[in-house]
Amino acid sequence: MVAYESSWAWSLARTELETALPRRWAHSQGVARAAVELAPHLRCDPDLLVRSAILHDVGYSPNAVATGFHPLDGARLLRDRHHADATLVRLVANHSFALLEAEERGLREVLEAEFPILDNQVLVDALVYCDMTTTPDGSRTTVTNRIAEIIARYGPETLVGRFIQRAAPAIRASVSRVDHALAAHPK
Repeated sequence: MVAYESSWAWSLARTELETALPRRWAHSQGVARAAVELAPHLRCDPDLLVRSAILHDVGYSPNAVATGFHPLDGARLLRDRHHADATLVRLVANHSFALLEAEERGLREVLEAEFPILDNQVLVDALVYCDMTTTPDGSRTTVTNRIAEIIARYGPETLVGRFIQRAAPAIRASVSRVDHALAAHPK
């Protein structure tokens, strides 16, 4: 992980999250660790997966918040202030079925127009897997426990609660596809 920790993405995520949002920083580090472990077993760009993992929640940073929708705010921060690679920006914007949450917020058209979803299913699934099998504190968990934790934390009738319940089947399908890929190519 040391090589990744010195990357600009890691430095940016640390700067934006470590002090202001230490728990979000712990989660991001856990998601990145999962990406480092997962990447060699999938047919995807490992550096892109790890960069998107460490930066996926950068939109929570007080320096990024504009709309209050962290995937959109993070993608705009990366695009507008850091001139990040378009593929990375689109992964951050659309991580973990953000389009469904954007719909709940009335931002679906904005997200789709600015940051179209990637057609690289392996990479999209891998980022979902890393995010949705990592607790808020950065530990590993099951997808079932992660979804339940999000619902419990936000409440089932809240915007985020409704979103995660709608997204749960797609999230589970992504995690399942990654699990099958891992089983087909064991260490």
